[in-house]
Amino acid sequence: MVSTRIGRVMITLSALSLMLSASNGFASGSEKPKVLKPCMQCHAENDDNDIRGKLGSVSMKAETIKIDTGKASWLVSFDDDTSLDGAEAFNKIGKGKEILVTYREEDGMLFADSVAVKPPAKLDPSMLIKVEELAPLIEKGPKEGKFTIVDARPGKLFIGGHIPGAISIYDAQFEKNLDKLPTNKEDLLVFYCGGPT
Repeated sequence: MVSTRIGRVMITLSALSLMLSASNGFASGSEKPKVLKPCMQCHAENDDNDIRGKLGSVSMKAETIKIDTGKASWLVSFDDDTSLDGAEAFNKIGKGKEILVTYREEDGMLFADSVAVKPPAKLDPSMLIKVEELAPLIEKGPKEGKFTIVDARPGKLFIGGHIPGAISIYDAQFEKNLDKLPTNKEDLLVFYCGGPT
């Protein structure tokens, strides 16, 4: 009974994958997933059978996850043998969470061997600045307060609104923008992003 169910799911998913790739830009299993280059501060290069992206959705009934990589969305099947790290269940991961899927291809379909959820960044509490401490500095301004605030979010979010006086250096492009950082190493350097850090 299990093999029949899996067989039907594979046929259904194969047909769905073909329809979606033709109509909505979903990628099929017949080509290598194209993923954005990861931030090299935290991640190594992807292996050939890795997809790194954000969780789009999970279907527990069809046992599939959708991974959004920025250039494409990928449907990958999972089962009881798929290892999951960083969440208690696939439907508990949370939409938009960064995940790494190691997969194998069988009959033109992608099957997840493992799914790892990126853990939240951990910072030394002594390296954090509180809003109450930053507000008086912002009132003084960067020169008098001797600080630089860096908005590490993508540029479109910076344009949409940012802390007064902040400069924009998107985290994934940090190495290319070192010249924007202050030359005086004695000044306070404050980074912020859209996440919990």
